[in-house]
Amino acid sequence: MTYVAKKCGVCFQPPSIILIYKDDSEDKTRQRIMPVRNFSKFSDCSMAAEQLKNNPRHKAYLEGVSLRQLQKLYSLLKGHLRGESLAESLEKFQEEETIDPEEDMNKLDDKELAKRKSIMDELFEKNRKKRDDPDFIYDIEVEFPQDEQLESCGWDVESGEEI
Repeated sequence: MTYVAKKCGVCFQPPSIILIYKDDSEDKTRQRIMPVRNFSKFSDCSMAAEQLKNNPRHKAYLEGVSLRQLQKLYSLLKGHLRGESLAESLEKFQEEETIDPEEDMNKLDDKELAKRKSIMDELFEKNRKKRDDPDFIYDIEVEFPQDEQLESCGWDVESGEEI
């Protein structure tokens, strides 16, 4: 049996992840409610999302749902358990998921760095032009305007001191 995920959401009372999917064998749209157990405001959202996605009971249904979306749903549930409103939880998640170009990534620990890299990879794949895209052009040649005189750099100027 193949299942095609259509929508995925979270229910706060009782805490559960809700999946609306299409069953290809019967050509019907169904709803699956997956209860969230042993999750508190101190739990790790990425770990909980991985456990749910790898759970044998739900694995076939969650193939079409990205791990990032499950993490987002768990973070919304975590915010609700902390007493935050839905808007505050969404804003906080969005803040965590955006990458500041001025941030020094050399100072991040391995877990945070891996998170930032996965966000950048996902953004790259989303914006990437593929051969099947209608506006794909194989060989793009661009002429850049040179309004100003080019500045020379000290490192590319040949000096009399050869090594």
